[in-house]
Amino acid sequence: MKSFSKLLLLISIFLFISACSNDEQSAEGNEKGQTAEQTNQKENDKEKESGQKAEEDTIEVEPLPTTYEELAKLPVGKLVDFNPEIAEPEKTLEAFKGLPDILDNPSKQELDYFYRELLKLVQDEFKGPENLMKEMRFQAIGSPDMEDSRYQFKENLNVEIILDASGSMAQSIDGKTKMEIAKETITDFVSELPEGAKVGLRVYGHTGSNADSDMKLSCSRSDVVYPISPMDGAPFQTALDSVQPTGWTPTGLALREAKKDLEAFDGQNNTNIVYLVSDGVSTCNDDPVQAAKELYSSNISPIVNVIGFDVNAEGQNELIEIADATDGIYQKVNDESELKKEFDKISDLAQTWKDWKEKNTQALERKKVQNELDIFGYITEEGANATFEGTEIGLILFIFKENGKMDVESYRYLDKVNDEYHDWINSEVEKFEAELKSLNNSSYAEAIKALEEKYQQNTQ
Repeated sequence: MKSFSKLLLLISIFLFISACSNDEQSAEGNEKGQTAEQTNQKENDKEKESGQKAEEDTIEVEPLPTTYEELAKLPVGKLVDFNPEIAEPEKTLEAFKGLPDILDNPSKQELDYFYRELLKLVQDEFKGPENLMKEMRFQAIGSPDMEDSRYQFKENLNVEIILDASGSMAQSIDGKTKMEIAKETITDFVSELPEGAKVGLRVYGHTGSNADSDMKLSCSRSDVVYPISPMDGAPFQTALDSVQPTGWTPTGLALREAKKDLEAFDGQNNTNIVYLVSDGVSTCNDDPVQAAKELYSSNISPIVNVIGFDVNAEGQNELIEIADATDGIYQKVNDESELKKEFDKISDLAQTWKDWKEKNTQALERKKVQNELDIFGYITEEGANATFEGTEIGLILFIFKENGKMDVESYRYLDKVNDEYHDWINSEVEKFEAELKSLNNSSYAEAIKALEEKYQQNTQ
């Protein structure tokens, strides 16, 4: 009996040990299974984090400008004229649908990238010290302390206008075609030229049509309709009236031909000024920037300025390149009054030339007053560009947030970045205003030299 009891005890102990063993193995198995599952999850999380990090590392975020010179070099955005304030939210979302997706818990780097891509699309045109120096040099033409012979008055003053007569000039602004506005403005300008000043008119884009079949014809023609000579009202008007907007846009050809028009008027004895008036990009693959360089570096020594008339972003960027290649002034105008204002600058210069010939020095003194007005206009325009661009971006961000394209935290971050960036631009404009007013009390040569030194220092 005792032996039986012992046997039962041994069996019980064996069963208990076996059960414990099985439980431990089961627990160990469960633990191992859990560990493997957790390990797999951790590995997956690591892979995901690694993938996100790798993706972030591939994002190259261009830094925002830190100087006004850097700001002025940024190309104009292709949606610079888009105004979300008057567009329906759906149209805004459609216009900017190509921006990066930032819905899924974006990182700071992804948000910075989004902002830079948005800014590229709506980038306005800002003009820094270099452009202002060009303006001041142009205003200073004829001043005795100008060292560059290009900006000294000579015995003869010649102005050639190169007018875009491509098909797009038939588009209307306030009930008039752009060509009609250009013709009326040019007519008023030439009628005010002083005796002795010569004028020439070259056109391009006036042959063929916008059809592909006419491209070769249109791109091969640029005609001088009024050769450089003293102003004669009736013949000039007849020549101007004959021009009709119709074809492609051979800007490079027109600039090369203008060089031939001025060959007889070397820069040693002539003050030569060329104004290119265009409403768009060259469509003839004729390298207008190189053509402009060749014109500028010739012995004609011309001053070349460019007017972009109701031009889009692509055309504006090319026209700015042309002006930069010739150290000239680029100015965008949107309507008849702004175009007239630009031609008034040439009229004032021509009148100053006449006064110089007649040894009337009072006219040169009046330039300081004009410069004060130009400084006011410049500062006002730069400030307006900064305000409009900042407001436009802020509204686009708000529309994205309201329509579920970004979360509240992303919106707050981007809105803050936008405010701080455009506050910086406005602060730079205010500094500029104080410096310019101070410089205007100096002579032209001293003011320009001071600006050049400051600009070169800032770009080193």
